[in-house]
Amino acid sequence: MSTTYAMPTSPETLEFLDSIADDMVAEFGVSRAEAVARINEQWHGQDLSDEDSLILHEEESYWAFVIYYGGKVPDWSPGADRTTWVPKPPPAADSGFWTVPA
Repeated sequence: MSTTYAMPTSPETLEFLDSIADDMVAEFGVSRAEAVARINEQWHGQDLSDEDSLILHEEESYWAFVIYYGGKVPDWSPGADRTTWVPKPPPAADSGFWTVPA
């Protein structure tokens, strides 16, 4: 298990989770610490150590949007106007999901 993520991972899923975090940082301007905390909240308690993990069947950017907006993505178009979209609040500071220093 990674010390960054709160669930068991394989080398492939670890790399995938890092890419999702990178996408959230680039796309939404959140810190890496917040991106990792959001990922931990999304998948804590699950085993992602299988090389055929279901999460690998979607693109990193898909998961970045799903996690950041709490599954409520009204428009998947690349140029969609997101000015009225409301992101899901980040996990609470004392939730245990914040494993990367801010």
